[in-house]
Amino acid sequence: MSRTIMAFDYGTQSIGSAIGQEITGTASPLKAFKATDGIPHWDEIEKQIKEWQPDLLVVGLPTDLQGNALETITPRAKKFANRLHGRFGLPVELHDERLSTKEARSELFSQGGYKALSKGKIDCQSAVVILESWFERQWSV
Repeated sequence: MSRTIMAFDYGTQSIGSAIGQEITGTASPLKAFKATDGIPHWDEIEKQIKEWQPDLLVVGLPTDLQGNALETITPRAKKFANRLHGRFGLPVELHDERLSTKEARSELFSQGGYKALSKGKIDCQSAVVILESWFERQWSV
């Protein structure tokens, strides 16, 4: 079975997105959505979901290095995931995103130096890291 999966790296100012195929286990960056205090422009997300028609949505769950919830951002990411499910009726899974931003920065820097480190690119690459990590977890179970 080959599902199309869309991932989101939730942030209060920007939400990165990526798309991937379960059969290959690879993901590609899509678009970073601007958010106002964590609230995205839902019509833009809807447009992307309609275009790609994913079977599942994955939202990165921010935690500290020990895997504990972060007081301010973890509940907001969960709320975002619940709203995605409520608005679009698609299944949504949360996935640990520890160190995804650090890994995304490193990958982008190796590809294009400091010029590649724009906020939107980092957020989308973080979504790629989250999704590819989700794929790896599926295969190891």
